[in-house]
Amino acid sequence: MAGVPVLLFKEGTSRSTGRDALRNNILAARTLAEMLRSSLGPKGLDKMLIDSFNDVTITNDGATIVKEMEIQHPAAKLLVEAAKAQDSEVGDGTTSAVVLAGLLLEKAEALLDQNIHPTIIIEGYKKAFNKALEILTQISTKIDVRNLQDPSVRSSLKKIVYTTMASKFIAESESEMNKMIDIIIDAVSKVAEPLPNGGYSVSLDLVKIDKKKGGTIEDSVLVHGLVLDKEVVHPGMPKRVERAKIAVLDAALEVEKPEISAKISITSPDQIKSFLDEETKYLKEMVDKLASIGANVVVCQKGIDDIAQHFLAKKGILAVRRVKRSDIEKLEKALGARIISSVKDATPEDLGYAELVEERRIGNDKMVFIEGAKNPRAVNILLRGSNDMALDEAERSINDALHALRNILLEPMIVPGGGAIEVELAMKLREYARSVGGKEQLAIEAYADALEEIPSILAETAGMEPISTLMDLRARHVKGLANAGVDVINGKIIDDTFSINVLEPVRVKRQVLKSSTEAATSVLKIDDLIAASQLKSEGKGKTPGGEEGEGAGMGGGAPSFG
Repeated sequence: MAGVPVLLFKEGTSRSTGRDALRNNILAARTLAEMLRSSLGPKGLDKMLIDSFNDVTITNDGATIVKEMEIQHPAAKLLVEAAKAQDSEVGDGTTSAVVLAGLLLEKAEALLDQNIHPTIIIEGYKKAFNKALEILTQISTKIDVRNLQDPSVRSSLKKIVYTTMASKFIAESESEMNKMIDIIIDAVSKVAEPLPNGGYSVSLDLVKIDKKKGGTIEDSVLVHGLVLDKEVVHPGMPKRVERAKIAVLDAALEVEKPEISAKISITSPDQIKSFLDEETKYLKEMVDKLASIGANVVVCQKGIDDIAQHFLAKKGILAVRRVKRSDIEKLEKALGARIISSVKDATPEDLGYAELVEERRIGNDKMVFIEGAKNPRAVNILLRGSNDMALDEAERSINDALHALRNILLEPMIVPGGGAIEVELAMKLREYARSVGGKEQLAIEAYADALEEIPSILAETAGMEPISTLMDLRARHVKGLANAGVDVINGKIIDDTFSINVLEPVRVKRQVLKSSTEAATSVLKIDDLIAASQLKSEGKGKTPGGEEGEGAGMGGGAPSFG
């Protein structure tokens, strides 16, 4: 049997094992982290992403960057998944999570060069992570958020929103920034539900964001109700209704077609007239029923027949049709209405109430504003801006800020920003590493080194000298200045980042550590990379000349990454 080849894999399968596979994966993950590195912090730079349809996105939002980039390398995809998990869980800190995962792998590579086994590095990283969480809870500051209308509570919330939005370029002036912060805090205050632990549960699905081109960011408004991107269906209807009683329908104001296919034979014109008369009568009864329960506004998820529109207009009822299901559900919450599925069973108790329903022209479009609900459980932010790219970036910034507020209301604990918490964690982890000893000590110290890179990157984006900044920060933290961090806006080190309103929710920091550590340890566990050849797409596998074209197998090469 000697010399007989053993074919284990299909032809075209590539395989790399051991250190080669590990280094290949680490390189891919580090490359992705390097791309995002310059986007970290208030002075982070933007990325211009052009997709296969030539659509352009300009952003420095980590989640958007990794989603828009078409990553192919499987190890880099692990970091993308970590960023997505970070975004879905807390909605902020995605850039930090990817960059920190890349730094952890970079430090791990140096330990691999010293012949330290990946398992020992993983164990060390896990111990460092658990200890970091413990330290994070100990050094965090609890804030009182029980009364959201209290000026001191509102001031604390403003600082958190400012820190989140400072890294996003949406406001030209301080007044614009302050207006957006007030809008965001008011929106969250309206939809927050108190919890027994003194915090709040916030469903961000109840905060709707609409974008309309034209005007400036300062023209943006918060509507205590909802804005529908629709217009009144009939010119004879009123365009403004005060003290509106609103019927929210998910049934059509049309004659329903039978579910089975049917044909009707008509032998005389009178029969056609009787059919039309019956249809008119049916639609009139539906409109009369809505009028009889006191409705003077109708919002319909489905269609409204032309005849029904005519009768609604005669009754002086304002109607809007083809409204999205998500908006219908928000209206139910905002107006205290019940969704009506059957018009004939509707009652006055099903109606919602708003002070004003009005059609207004915004830019070149007409929109219906529903304002002044008694106790709105859903609100609407109407964003204005000069162009679509500015509006998209503004929406991403507001989403991050909304998530930051939700996190702080869910768990009202904060830590200093500007790299202060990372330097403090690194210092305490080094002390802990000495008590652990052995090779794991090196892994815990590597974890601390990776954390300290975050303030270095912040200093770099601010045009400061990263090494001297880090040395200075270390010296201050050794002296007991636990809140000392980088003032990125003014390009200097400050003893207390709280004093310049730079702070972060503990929930976000904890998730950053969790996402990055899990991503890094997942990559370190892989010691074998087996890539099957790609399936040849029918019609694409061969070019007319017989050569392999698009969709052809990968051959013996390792998988590429973008």
